[in-house]
Amino acid sequence: MFCHFHPSPLGKIRLLANEHGLTGLTLASQREDDDIDPDWLLTQEPFTECCYQLDAYFSGALTRFTVPLAPEGTEFQKQVWRALRSIPYGETCSYKTIADAINNPKAVRAVGAANGKNPIAIIVPCHRVIGSNGKLTGYAGGVDMKAYLLKLEGSLVSDD
Repeated sequence: MFCHFHPSPLGKIRLLANEHGLTGLTLASQREDDDIDPDWLLTQEPFTECCYQLDAYFSGALTRFTVPLAPEGTEFQKQVWRALRSIPYGETCSYKTIADAINNPKAVRAVGAANGKNPIAIIVPCHRVIGSNGKLTGYAGGVDMKAYLLKLEGSLVSDD
C-alpha cells in the first residue's frame, strides 16, 4: 500500500493506493491523527497525477477526475460509489435518486449508509448528495466542508 499527504484548501489530504489505483482519500479533519501503518510506503510517486488533478479541481480547472480507482467495499457499496461518480460536476441529487439509478428504489437508507462509507471523498463525489428537501445532509468532513465543495462547483443549495 502506498501513502502520501497532499496539501489542499481544505487542509492535508491523505491518499492511499495499491497497484490497481486509489483506495482512499481522507481529509485530515476526519482523522484524530495521521497514524501510518508500518506496511505503507510513504511516497509521492504513484500519486503525481492524482495530486495534479486535485490541484486543478480546487483551482476550478477540472470538473471530472480520471485517476484509476480501487475502492474496497461490498458489491452494493461499489455500485453506489459508481453511481455517485455519474453525478455531474456542479449538480446535486438525493439518496432516492441514487437508489433509483441503481435500480433499487427501496434502498434509500442503504444508499445513505454506502455514501457515508465512501473511502475516496471528493473524487467519488458523495458531497453532491443532499437531502430530498434540498438541504445539506451529513458529510464525513463536516457540513461546512460539504458546503465548501458544493460552492466551489457552483451548486446552489440551502445550507441551513
